[in-house]
Amino acid sequence: GIIFSNNKEWVDVRRFALTTLRNFGMGKRSIEERIMEEAEHLLEEINKTKAYFAPASLVSCCVSNVICAVVFGKRYDYKDNKFLGLMNNMNNIFEMMNSLWGQLYQMFSKILVYLPGPHNNIFDEFNALKAFVAEEMKTHQASLDPSSPQDFIDCFLIKMQEEKDQPNSSFHTENLITTTFDLFIAGTETTSTTIRYGLLLLLKHPRVQEKVQEEIDRVVGPSRRPCVADRSQLPYTDAVVHEIQRFIALVPLALPHTVAKDTPFRQYVIPKGTTIYPLLSSVLHDSKEFPNPLEFDPGHFLNENGTFKKSEFFMPFSAGK
Repeated sequence: GIIFSNNKEWVDVRRFALTTLRNFGMGKRSIEERIMEEAEHLLEEINKTKAYFAPASLVSCCVSNVICAVVFGKRYDYKDNKFLGLMNNMNNIFEMMNSLWGQLYQMFSKILVYLPGPHNNIFDEFNALKAFVAEEMKTHQASLDPSSPQDFIDCFLIKMQEEKDQPNSSFHTENLITTTFDLFIAGTETTSTTIRYGLLLLLKHPRVQEKVQEEIDRVVGPSRRPCVADRSQLPYTDAVVHEIQRFIALVPLALPHTVAKDTPFRQYVIPKGTTIYPLLSSVLHDSKEFPNPLEFDPGHFLNENGTFKKSEFFMPFSAGK
């Protein structure tokens, strides 16, 4: 996969994934159109409720379907039992990872893997999710047209075929399953949780919500949907989106990294092979860059004249390679 691999395999698969995702529209208009289409489905589901409702499940389904469109080449109905089972697996995985046992396992996996405890339940959820991806892979193999790949899985299968005679190739069945799994996990939970936190923060700060609405009404108007091209004309809204991510520090402790060579750091030397955990929250809540860092303030990303201000300290999900 990508998340927990390193060295040549990490380089090969990461480069392939980035290229393939770009080809299928990540950062381009085509993915924007997929997002807009899925947003319409979300609004339809919301309108069906006709009452108060908890948005968490619907938002997760919406975000997951955007990932599904790129990775699997299709979307699922929000009431599809197979899709709901997939969503349940992911929710259980993240609940376990965020529990005390999950945190301990991430730090002491070489010991806890041999001990009984609730941390072992996560493997059942991982296996169920991987089984879902494996089933999709078999379906794609049966209908694969090498001259016209339809999604990420098709592209990976073609790459596997091209390198089948290379004994040390990074492109094999296990890596296809784990890479697809990585993309699905990373692309779904972080985005949907950020959106839910954003809704809560806007409810708590109605004046911020009003200013965002005023800016969108002025720039976009009521007759069309907003698009990425509008971003440069929406500095306050852009600042609010950044401030939501900075304030919540959704991933306070980044994924573990391995030191590639002996590295001097202050009065210490970190030996090659050492596992380190970047503490992202210490950067996102640095008072030197963000005055009053524990306060929600879109001004952290605005210049005095109201234009958007970039910050090198903005790293909400990861740092390093």
